[in-house]
Amino acid sequence: MPERVLVADDDRAVREAVERALELEGYDVVTAGDGVEALVLARRESFSALVLDVMMPHIDGVAVCRVLRADGDRVPVLLLTARAGVPDRANGLDAGADDYLPKPFEVPELLARLRALLRRAVLTASPVSPAEKNERAEKSERAEEGERPDDDVLRMASLRVSPGMRRAWWGAAELRLTRTEFDLLELLVRDEGLVLDHAAIYRSVWGPDAGVDAKNLAGYIGYLRRKLTDAGAPDLIRTVRGVGYAARRP
Repeated sequence: MPERVLVADDDRAVREAVERALELEGYDVVTAGDGVEALVLARRESFSALVLDVMMPHIDGVAVCRVLRADGDRVPVLLLTARAGVPDRANGLDAGADDYLPKPFEVPELLARLRALLRRAVLTASPVSPAEKNERAEKSERAEEGERPDDDVLRMASLRVSPGMRRAWWGAAELRLTRTEFDLLELLVRDEGLVLDHAAIYRSVWGPDAGVDAKNLAGYIGYLRRKLTDAGAPDLIRTVRGVGYAARRP
């Protein structure tokens, strides 16, 4: 099976050039045009490595790396940036990135650095830890509550969101959500703590061609808040005026 690589860059020309170069080398490539899309893809799917531009709208590459590391995701990350200063490189590496390639770069160097990251990942791969075994056992036990053992259940306080089953619960109470309400809740919980602007939410929930109508989004947020409140949940969805929304623990 070919190695699967996520390439995220808001510059379409750079993104497509890197995609073509990697595909010619036999990689399976998935692309993203901004940090929000990259983070959603990285959390939903499995990749051998990530190639992230630092300067992206909504969420930059460093922030994407920092969030994934906080999640416990150890996928190798190569940062691309026009900022070549030592403080900038140090900032990216401190966020958990594995390597740093300044722009403009030569494709052979990009390929060599990516191969090195993948080799290191293989060498440092470890067997399943006791904590991971316990987590798998807990997932099996939760099957009795209506969740599939292999389902990637998202959790925030007493809220559980099952993307595979498209069901959500606050404690023992199941939320009766429409398709759009579920997609909106899943996005906010996946990006817990991050402020997502209106454009990023519309693009993720309604698709890249959706127009931005803040009143329409506010209406769906209102429906979602009401259903969470009816189930006994505190205020989990925070409004950041003039920007967007974030899911935060009480």
